[in-house]
Amino acid sequence: MHFGGETDIRGAYCAMSVASLTGVLTPELCRDTAEWIVRHTRVDSLDVQVWKHMAVMPFVDWQHWLFYGKGHLVDQQSLLRWLVHRQMRLEGGFQGRTNKLVDGCYSFWQGGAFPLLYSLLSKGGNSIPSHLFDERALQEYLLICCQNPNGGLLDKPGKARDVFHTCYTLSGLSVAQHFLERTYILGPPKK
Repeated sequence: MHFGGETDIRGAYCAMSVASLTGVLTPELCRDTAEWIVRHTRVDSLDVQVWKHMAVMPFVDWQHWLFYGKGHLVDQQSLLRWLVHRQMRLEGGFQGRTNKLVDGCYSFWQGGAFPLLYSLLSKGGNSIPSHLFDERALQEYLLICCQNPNGGLLDKPGKARDVFHTCYTLSGLSVAQHFLERTYILGPPKK
């Protein structure tokens, strides 16, 4: 992500997101980005399918002019299969990759991929009648296991809170509570 540093496609995703949010996203800035992502995705890298597709999908869906005609790079069935197996039944949270522990931040990095994937699938004529992950179990993990009594959120019990995990865990909580045209919030309703 810097000259002489590692090649990490999360950097491309972050750069495209920041450019979009700040209004400096141009076709020239993003030329060949989708192909670069595919070339730099390794089988042994963290979140292989998710990062590859997370980096491409937001700009295929929300700014289709950017990667017009690049939707074929997204292996939707492979991504869906991989994603649904990242939520752990016991904990309810998401793991980053096979044989890793659940981490609060993956509620966004994995859970946040579902709305993007659903959007892509619906453009292909597929309908998604309900969540393909357990939003209740995810909320329970985040609210019971990831809150620090002094404020902030953490990746798992016993770890320290930090800004990174607070941001992504809150974002994942929002995904679990507010998408697919319905709201499901764990706990009693407000009075």
